[in-house]
Amino acid sequence: MTDSSDADREPADDAVSPDADADVDVSNPGSAASDNVNDATDETADRDSIGIAELYDALEDLGRPLTTASGLARALSITQEEASRTLDALAEEGVVERAAVDRDPVVWYPTDWTRAVDRERVVVFPDRREIIVDKPSQFTRARLSTFAHLVTTTGFESYLYELRREDVWHAPYDSLDALLDTVRSVLRKRSEPLEEWIETQWTRANQFVLRTRSEGYTVLEAKSADLMGNVARQKLAEDQLRATLSDTESWAAEEATAGIKRSLYEAGYPVRDERDLEEGDPLPISLDVTLREYQAHWVREFAQKRAGVFVGPPGSGKTIAALGVLADIEGESLVLVPSRELAAQWREQILTRTSLSPEQVGEYHGGEKEVRPVTIATYQTAGMDRHRQLFDQRRWGLIVYDECQHIPSAVYRRSADLQARHRLGLSATPIREDEMEAEIYTLIGPPIGADWESLFEAGFVAEPEVEIRYVPWDSTTTRNEHASAAAGHEKRKLAAMNPAKLDDVRGLRTSHPDAKALVFCEYLDHGEALAEALDAPFVSGGTAHHRRQALLGEFRDGRRDTLVVSRVGDEGIDLPNAQLAIVASGLGGSRRQGTQRAGRTMRPAGTATMYVLATRGTSEEEFAQRQMHHLSAKGVRVRERNVEGEGSTEFE
Repeated sequence: MTDSSDADREPADDAVSPDADADVDVSNPGSAASDNVNDATDETADRDSIGIAELYDALEDLGRPLTTASGLARALSITQEEASRTLDALAEEGVVERAAVDRDPVVWYPTDWTRAVDRERVVVFPDRREIIVDKPSQFTRARLSTFAHLVTTTGFESYLYELRREDVWHAPYDSLDALLDTVRSVLRKRSEPLEEWIETQWTRANQFVLRTRSEGYTVLEAKSADLMGNVARQKLAEDQLRATLSDTESWAAEEATAGIKRSLYEAGYPVRDERDLEEGDPLPISLDVTLREYQAHWVREFAQKRAGVFVGPPGSGKTIAALGVLADIEGESLVLVPSRELAAQWREQILTRTSLSPEQVGEYHGGEKEVRPVTIATYQTAGMDRHRQLFDQRRWGLIVYDECQHIPSAVYRRSADLQARHRLGLSATPIREDEMEAEIYTLIGPPIGADWESLFEAGFVAEPEVEIRYVPWDSTTTRNEHASAAAGHEKRKLAAMNPAKLDDVRGLRTSHPDAKALVFCEYLDHGEALAEALDAPFVSGGTAHHRRQALLGEFRDGRRDTLVVSRVGDEGIDLPNAQLAIVASGLGGSRRQGTQRAGRTMRPAGTATMYVLATRGTSEEEFAQRQMHHLSAKGVRVRERNVEGEGSTEFE
């Protein structure tokens, strides 16, 4: 970890005063020797002025987040003594800290990246493929999101990014040069080790391809015999590769293609799927809506790739873009959705936005079972054995996987094995807490979409104002009850149902009297308490289907301005024009859940506000920050406020 040379323990030779043989007359300030001494003193004074910015430059050059005195001396071309004085001075300022490591010299590191500089600063550690960005602009965050993974943030001012292989494999660029241009624009200089690794990963993403032979069977092709022999034939089972055709080709079992792609992906080689799958029976469709420029771009890009996931913020019109794909392909299509409510909304959109008639659009789920040229089915029903044959028999030209972030789960995964020539996923948040988002792109296709920031700036989607509100306990009794509760579920529920939140929710609703409001909660009894406090209905999974549909319809058309909703409102239900969202509880959920709830306020027009309530001093603080970190990385501005009146902090 550190350089253990003796130079760190003893002053270097070049730190000693002038050579003993030199003829130095220090009593004569006008002598040449005296001038040399003065020059040296001036130079040392200049070096003593080295600040934190120069230390960051040195750390970046060294390629590590810490240094020894000798390491700093080498990086800045100064003596070890001067480096030690510099580090001591910075320690007195409180901007660096020191640590003595067993059998190693003292190491030094910045106390806090966010306090160290007041401007945007990018520090690269190529060996670990990590990037730390202090005070990044929204534009910088948007560019980073195209090729790097946000790991964590500190105070919403310092961001740690990691470059993973899947980030390069799925980077939305047509060429390696285009990707590297973006990387260099963010880093502001070239990092050869990092670029070499990126090039290697880009190459790995183009080593295997699935094709259809003219005779009708599927072939797995490799770029080289070595890849086929030592990777594919070693990693894949006999029932996946039926026979060897050549050194670089194998006959692949059609029913095993999803497993082949998954296995090679895990081995580090994503597979390009270029099979001649079902085109679908012809189905003429015209679109009765004009696509926005970026939606039309998504459709064109999908037409080239024939498989992919539309990724964009809620309200960006992914469903409308998907209808554009239907009209472009003009083939029979299957749409898979998580719920009956979403199936009904899809049918309404199709009938409203396209030339298809009611007789051409069917729903297949627990409520209705009609297979038509365009069929909307739930994932669960489509994955059941007794229904699966109906979907297998149909020649689908397109399969749409809505809310496709669920695909890796066991229930949804079975329906993902349905294959068509065109596979389209839709998701605002293709992330999973189990880190299995790679499965989404393996089973469906690579991401296609615009960064959130560009849509905010263009005015296509209204950027919500987000505020985390730290709420105190309503009394010493409830605080003590929480303190004595068993860790885990009991503590989380007590924090979620902190009675002080009811007063804060009422106050927030009163401060936005004209806004259409959604109040989210986690627990049924909390939802009922909130509904009573606001004199508003509570919509949960237990609400009868017809009642739920009626309440949602009243909210959509403006006859009702407030709804309290449980997790049923997190996704799969279209609730447009919500101008106020209050997350009263449910902070143990995922980053995706936080984004979905914020998304209920993201629409093309107007302004909207989201409040996230967290009980002070509980795990809700961490959960709230975790959920909002993800939104902040997407370009959404987030504030923090102490409800007790200690002020607020805005961070980006």
